[in-house]
Amino acid sequence: MNIFIMTVGSRGDVQPMVALGKGLKAAGHSVTVATSASFEPFITENGLSYGYMTDELMQLVDSDAARSAMGDSKNPIAYMKSMAQMTKDGNRINRQLMLDAWEVAKVAQPDLIIYHPKAFAGAHIAEKLGIPAMIAVLQPMIVPTSEYPPIGFPPKQWGGWYNRLGYKMISMGYGAYNGMVNTFRQESLGLGKLPRGVNILGDKSTPVLHGFSKYVLPRPADWPDTAHITGYWFLDQQTDWTPPADLQAFLDAGDPPVYVGFGSMAGRDPQRLTTAVIGALQKANVRGVVASGWGGIKAADLPDTIFKIEQAPHDWLFQRVAAVVHHGGAGTTAAGLRAGKPTVICSFFGDQPFWGEQVHKLGVGPKHIPQKKVTAETLGAAITEVTSNASMRQKAETLGKQIRQEDGVGSAVAIIERYLQRPVSVGVGQVTDQLQPLVQEQS
Repeated sequence: MNIFIMTVGSRGDVQPMVALGKGLKAAGHSVTVATSASFEPFITENGLSYGYMTDELMQLVDSDAARSAMGDSKNPIAYMKSMAQMTKDGNRINRQLMLDAWEVAKVAQPDLIIYHPKAFAGAHIAEKLGIPAMIAVLQPMIVPTSEYPPIGFPPKQWGGWYNRLGYKMISMGYGAYNGMVNTFRQESLGLGKLPRGVNILGDKSTPVLHGFSKYVLPRPADWPDTAHITGYWFLDQQTDWTPPADLQAFLDAGDPPVYVGFGSMAGRDPQRLTTAVIGALQKANVRGVVASGWGGIKAADLPDTIFKIEQAPHDWLFQRVAAVVHHGGAGTTAAGLRAGKPTVICSFFGDQPFWGEQVHKLGVGPKHIPQKKVTAETLGAAITEVTSNASMRQKAETLGKQIRQEDGVGSAVAIIERYLQRPVSVGVGQVTDQLQPLVQEQS
């Protein structure tokens, strides 16, 4: 089968899809991954076909407007201007992303489309081609449940109505793009407008694969059988990575250090974070390995107890540290938990506070620290807790063993192949009995 995977966003949105694509290829399928152009080498190096999509979204994420939108700006007028500009640019980019995806699909001629919720064109291209489609998501945000809120909504003890309201509000948020999607459907695909009340991501019969662990977030009892939790989609290829000699020497020279890295997150003041991180590690009296991808760190500024790296594979490095401190992205959170390490999350936006809350709920880390509140004192206290709390370390080790026993990619591939064996529905919003849900084995 020819399988077309569409994803939009950062490395954290792309790498799990590449892992899934490699699993599908190993099962005998041809796989094309369409995403931002900056990821083309990464995709082809992993043996998958690449489909071009504009890189403008990644450029927008790295812009000053995006940094202001992360909440560091103390000027509300400047913040509102940044948000307005991001919205305008984002709409233009989303329109182009849909057009790019359609051009790739016409060449790839897929039998199935798997799409990230930020890739708006997925369900509509599938309808045009008369093929099935599936949503692949790394966080709870699409399928409503009364058991926990979706990303972006703080946990409250207000009952199931509040949790379900969060999912309804996310669905309403997608409704803001109805006009854009309908223009794409009519002008580019030759389809009619979306049926009234149907989400742009598809109808309730669309299968949804959740690429996270049931041990981290259990499957809700009120989910439909079309919703699946498969386990994480890890890209395991660098466990035999050879570190630079100076990094290995630092690791060998003392107790396991604490890893600190915020990916591409830094807000508008990376130097403030740098000062806080150095002070926190010193207050906690631990050694540290600090990833400098978020800027602000210079090796000359660091004491001998802190080592700076540009980057290192998480699956290699996290096995060799005492704890991990990061921004709380889904992929980094998964890597730290699988390594069995207690976790401190310093959240910026998006799904990061959600995973921070879940880490604390599981007892494998302290309460997450919003990035505005990261100081040498707050972060130092959190690092002290994760390196000295024996119960927390034991819970993290137990959770790591459970996650390592899962085969998220293999489970996802098996579910996908079973769906492929069935006849398909013929359009977004056209609920038929041709694609019956599968029984959920991952509960």
